[in-house]
Amino acid sequence: MHTYLNFIDGRWLKSNSGESFISYNPANENPLGKFQSSNQNDVETAVHAAEKSLPSWKDTPAPERAQILFAARDLLRKHKQRLGKLVATEMGKVMKESLGDVQEAIDIFEYMAGEGRRMFGRTTPSELKNKFCFTIRKPFGIVGLITPWNFPVAIPAWKLAPALITGNTVVWKPSSDTPLCALELAELLHEAGIPKGVVNVITGSGEEVGMPLVRHQKIRAVSFTGHRDTGEKILQSAGIKKVGLEMGGKNAIIIMKDADIDLAVDGILWAGFGTTGQRCTAASRIIAHQAVIQELQEKLLARIARLRLGPGTDPKTDVGPLINKSAQEKSQRYVDIGKQEGASLECGGSIPKGKGFFFQPTLFAKVKPSMKIAQDEIFGPIVCLIEMHDLKEAITICNEIEYGLSAAIYTKDINKAFTAINNIESGIVYVNAPTIGAEVHLPFGGVKNTGWEREAGWSGISEFSEEQTVYIDFSGKLQKAQKID
Repeated sequence: MHTYLNFIDGRWLKSNSGESFISYNPANENPLGKFQSSNQNDVETAVHAAEKSLPSWKDTPAPERAQILFAARDLLRKHKQRLGKLVATEMGKVMKESLGDVQEAIDIFEYMAGEGRRMFGRTTPSELKNKFCFTIRKPFGIVGLITPWNFPVAIPAWKLAPALITGNTVVWKPSSDTPLCALELAELLHEAGIPKGVVNVITGSGEEVGMPLVRHQKIRAVSFTGHRDTGEKILQSAGIKKVGLEMGGKNAIIIMKDADIDLAVDGILWAGFGTTGQRCTAASRIIAHQAVIQELQEKLLARIARLRLGPGTDPKTDVGPLINKSAQEKSQRYVDIGKQEGASLECGGSIPKGKGFFFQPTLFAKVKPSMKIAQDEIFGPIVCLIEMHDLKEAITICNEIEYGLSAAIYTKDINKAFTAINNIESGIVYVNAPTIGAEVHLPFGGVKNTGWEREAGWSGISEFSEEQTVYIDFSGKLQKAQKID
């Protein structure tokens, strides 16, 4: 079995710990390789490398940094099929989605490279004569990135591209479920021309690598995507530094009685069972009008019955495995909870026989909004049908959760659509489309316990840089603001 190393200061290095862990293929439970179980000493080594490279990288003109990001985009395009197969193998999502994962990385590197010639500040008039006021954007310095397994190429790219174009250096801890994808991306960045020490990748646990990274005094900003409990711990431990958190969702699709039901079914299948429900934007709550809920349920059941389970690398597969045994057991546990709460299990709800961390696509009907299966983020292929009587009730149900990431409404009534947009508490709202499908040139993020800050788009630049205000007085005399004589 091959043993992979950390990427620090442009070199492949063994961990100071001398220990390793194994990454597995979730479709067949076969090992993919050994990876470094790094520790705080490795964090110190990586931070030192990032600190040493910061002055030179920071002083590199942004359009010149952009050329490296464009080169990374080109390499991602060249290796798209290979990386897509790796995502399907290590993470488990089907090939079309795996290739989409890589395409997101291509898109965000291209977009952020373009920002190398923008990175706008602002100019504004002074209240005094012969005085000029403006702002410029500057990097934080060293940033710590902690990324999840469900988009093992795309989400790191969302963070890396804006962090790099704004002049930061990076220490990155990827998920221990998908470390090989991370190291492959690091290798491509190295090939694209990233100077040594600018991007450093350390594999290992959250306790031994993640938290020392969060607490490190020389790291001036942390960006995290993952579970809410971990995000809360990061916030409590980070100290005085910039913290960006994206911590999941319990997203809803509202189906009005005037909706195109067939279109809605297409959207529910994609949002509910795409990526085996393992997206922070997945739709696990379907809030349907009483006039159409029975028709919707029947059509959903007919379509779910045709979904094929299998490895992500098999082109015939519709639904791949969950990421690991723990996720599989969690889905089973929530099915049991749903039945105990009185929800009606219409299909699925069990672990198939054989190897791999598979779980049957599951639909619950007669779900009450207060049930745990309608409140907790399960992160599996489990969808709940909730009945409502009008739009006001639907919006209330939609909002009565702790999260606020993504939501959708299917309706032909423009008034209902805008009423939903104005009243739903979420960072993203879709009309006549499911809750997934974010594009990289628009901000991504949520409200409430989903977290704060926005990734991607123009907001990505703001997340990884700070504004400096500059005043230039060319009057040749002392001038006092606020009309002080």
